[in-house]
Amino acid sequence: MDLTDLRCEIDQIDEQLVDLFVQRMEITEEIARFKQANNLPVADPARERDKIVDVAARVDAGMHTYTDALYSLIFELSRTHQEKQLHRDSPLAGVITEAIENTEKLFPTRPIIACPGVEGSYSQLACEKLFPAPNIMFFNTFESVFSAIDNGLCRYGVLPLENSTAGSVNKIYDLMMHYDFSIVRSARLKVDHSILANRGAKLSDIKEIYSHEQALNQCESFLKTLGSVKISTCENTAIAAKMVFESGRTDVAAFSSLNCAEIYGLDCLCESVQDQGNNYTRFICISKKLEIYPGADKTSIMMVLPHKPGSLYKVLARFFALGINLIKLESRPLPNSDFEFMFYFDLDTSIYSDQFIQLICGLDSISSEFKYLGSYTEVV
Repeated sequence: MDLTDLRCEIDQIDEQLVDLFVQRMEITEEIARFKQANNLPVADPARERDKIVDVAARVDAGMHTYTDALYSLIFELSRTHQEKQLHRDSPLAGVITEAIENTEKLFPTRPIIACPGVEGSYSQLACEKLFPAPNIMFFNTFESVFSAIDNGLCRYGVLPLENSTAGSVNKIYDLMMHYDFSIVRSARLKVDHSILANRGAKLSDIKEIYSHEQALNQCESFLKTLGSVKISTCENTAIAAKMVFESGRTDVAAFSSLNCAEIYGLDCLCESVQDQGNNYTRFICISKKLEIYPGADKTSIMMVLPHKPGSLYKVLARFFALGINLIKLESRPLPNSDFEFMFYFDLDTSIYSDQFIQLICGLDSISSEFKYLGSYTEVV
């Protein structure tokens, strides 16, 4: 037999497989209705384990890996299809629909916004990119921004989430586990670090560098050219520039934005000292209230998954089954737990699609904890 003949046989088998698969999915609809009528959960781990064992007994040992993978995906598709029937009127679907209907059609222009740092911070620049005329309140720490939103002091908060060079801002992800909030928009800001010092200072005089740890990581190569300088981390790059100014010393400098030079009367000893020219930081805008503005095409969620094999696979398989693109996956250890993690996902999906509601309303069934963080657009 040549290749064409073999492919013809495959096509004939595929026709049977498709027909049988459709029949199987139709029966799952009946199962979903039975479970709904009898108040039964969608997931049935014991049934799935028994089925995989039964299938494995029907094939040679060399096929076990393939049948396990095939039926794991079939089970995931079946659960997804059942949940589509059961979650049409789920509480979360109702909350999301209500937020879409009740959110203003235009993004606010002059709200009170909490920003970390001081005048000249990158968070301030991101805030001005998100809002035409923001009323900014500065706070010393990231947690203070979350607290300001949580207590209703500010309507929004703007925080750095990740950098294209240095990676995620882990402190933000850790704080996400402790506060109730929603993401309403995000922005990408090009970050150019300059080395700023007091008037009269020379680069050869610098013995100590102030900056945020993310900025220091982004300027690692330049730091090596300075020799054995002391590194002092602080809460914010703009705070670093302010500290240099207030010190009055000519042997200290800060990695900060160039506009801080004018704000604090500093000299720029060298511009764009970050390792990568294409250096961007992504900022999120958070609120206490769930707000979903028109055009939302990104969604963020948090999940705590059972500590057992296949937990993350089940989530990823569901994204694949529904054709939803995963654009970020982050994990952080849970405090006071043994090898348990919180997983953060960013998804590229329109909030108006059927697949979105089907996904969001079914994820709580395969996670220990689930939190919908919001759907939004990103300003580039």
